[in-house]
Amino acid sequence: MDALFATGLALLAQADGNAPSPLFQILTMVVPIGVLFYFFMIRPQRREQATRQAMLAAVKKNDRVITAGGIYGVVTNVHHEADEVTIKVDEATNTKLRVTLGSIARVLGETTPSDKDK
Repeated sequence: MDALFATGLALLAQADGNAPSPLFQILTMVVPIGVLFYFFMIRPQRREQATRQAMLAAVKKNDRVITAGGIYGVVTNVHHEADEVTIKVDEATNTKLRVTLGSIARVLGETTPSDKDK
């Protein structure tokens, strides 16, 4: 272990005191790139994922939704434990679909009595 530590110190402190070590030069380029990658890629993706999880957790009966396949419907039943949602897609024929909770792309809002008349 001491030999490895001594080797690391030798790399950091080269014989020529004015020239920076190669390890230091690499770190000065890699660390800022890593920080930029985190702030521009990972952090926004985590925030978007948290927003989506909150949206799916808040799905309730009578919400108008759009599935990932582009189907519009009204939620009639939600089973969060079973990861299943029943949506009504046609009022005239009372057609219902059972889909997974993850297949809901957007929640448009709650239906009102005036929406049922249309």
